[in-house]
Amino acid sequence: MRTLLGRLADHDGLNFLLTNRIPRRSLTRFMGWLAKIEQPMVRDLSIAVWRRFSDLDLSEARKTSFRSLHDCFIRELKEGARPIDPRPDIITSPCDAIVGASGRIANGVMLQVKGSNYALSELVRDGALVDAYRDGTFATLRLTASMYHRFHAPHDCRVEQVSHIAGDAFNVNPPTLQRLQRVFCRNERATLRLRLDAGRHQLVLVPVAAILVAGLKLRFMELPADRRHREPWIRNCDVHFVKGQEMGWFEHGSTIIVLAPPGFSLVGNIVDGTILRMGQPLMHLPAAGPHV
Repeated sequence: MRTLLGRLADHDGLNFLLTNRIPRRSLTRFMGWLAKIEQPMVRDLSIAVWRRFSDLDLSEARKTSFRSLHDCFIRELKEGARPIDPRPDIITSPCDAIVGASGRIANGVMLQVKGSNYALSELVRDGALVDAYRDGTFATLRLTASMYHRFHAPHDCRVEQVSHIAGDAFNVNPPTLQRLQRVFCRNERATLRLRLDAGRHQLVLVPVAAILVAGLKLRFMELPADRRHREPWIRNCDVHFVKGQEMGWFEHGSTIIVLAPPGFSLVGNIVDGTILRMGQPLMHLPAAGPHV
């Protein structure tokens, strides 16, 4: 009893208990239903509560009124609100985010938080990707609930393949990452294989869904309606994006893990805790290198 009270007295412990030791899928379905209610009183109250308990800023939103909490959450931004770094040797951040763990992939092992690792093979469940990226570079980009939740192409590219992996809906905030092992490997996620730079380089984006609405949507492809499949759901494609073009969105706060093969490097100011906006520099492409 004393241990439980001590955990409740600690803000992070309370956050962890409230968002992980509950029926996550049931709460997620309920929140999905609630967020899409368009009745004005429900809409206004839910947005007001959200603003009261977060740093939500709607001044950049394209629209000034919203049909529902969900409509507000997946809002688009005004033209020019996110300048895109145009340099061809720069990979830009695909989303607004706080940088979590980042750095080198050490023989297929990645850092969740200090003292907690997970395997690239378990994250992507694709042996060919593991071989190509086992000594590459990664960046974990965490979106908080109040952030802009659409994600965009980090470079001129073609999406060659999408793999959807069914999973849970654990929270992905720091209290959870510090207490629970292999969170990103447990949650629902997708693997987007991108071909960059006129075919010379590849990049992988791994959007990871999380608790509450948990929705992960792609602009160019419908993901499976039944998300309980045991094996990865894989579709080949050939969809072109220019740098900064929208690729999809989350329906609640979550994470994108950016994977780059050997030769890529993080830009100098990227450290854990860095706040990025979509379109700002994230990585350098290799000056020259072999196909991967």
